[in-house]
Amino acid sequence: MAVLYIIGTPIGNLGDLSIRAAELFKAADLVACEDTRHTLKLLNHLGIRAPLLSCRAQNEESAAARVIAALNEGKTVAYASDAGTPALSDPGAVLAAKTAAAGHDVIPVPGPSAFAALVSVAGGRDKTVVFEGFLSSKPGRRRSRLKELLDTGWAFVVYESPFRILKLLEDLADLDSERYVCAGREMTKVHEEYRRGSAAEISAFFAQKERQMGEFALYVSGHKHK
Repeated sequence: MAVLYIIGTPIGNLGDLSIRAAELFKAADLVACEDTRHTLKLLNHLGIRAPLLSCRAQNEESAAARVIAALNEGKTVAYASDAGTPALSDPGAVLAAKTAAAGHDVIPVPGPSAFAALVSVAGGRDKTVVFEGFLSSKPGRRRSRLKELLDTGWAFVVYESPFRILKLLEDLADLDSERYVCAGREMTKVHEEYRRGSAAEISAFFAQKERQMGEFALYVSGHKHK
């Protein structure tokens, strides 16, 4: 039976790709991916040659139809977003839903995830952790949503670019300066860094840096920093 495999790929360190993921990429008749250029680099690293199909947020509906057509022909398809696990702040949800609705098996191949990686080292003891992903780039909406998340009393994880991280940390410190935060930067990469402390402490630490580098992930606890 033709199967669509949803594959988690490295968020930085290529050594994090699982053996199973590599084997499935090699066996796939078609590799659908968020960015063909990005995935081509990964496949080249593995010494794998396979037909590629662009399946990004802007064309996920039409790409899903092409994936289903391939599956109808009995072909095996692997899908990967640019980094991490598909459908977590990445395309993949539409493809998975439409493929399943068409009667084909959609099988996850667990792999790297910035969300899971950060939670594992954050040291938070929260029972409930909300995955929010990227907040709005509009200041008013970002601050409003941030307040809503803080008011729940639950932990949450957000992603942010180096261009907006200081504004996000300033808002967080202003809304609840004592909330415990673990900030991860350049996770699994050469300049990997983690900072833990109160929202005020984390904001002050990064504010003193001349330039912010790399993508950020923030774990914000439902508890105060002790």
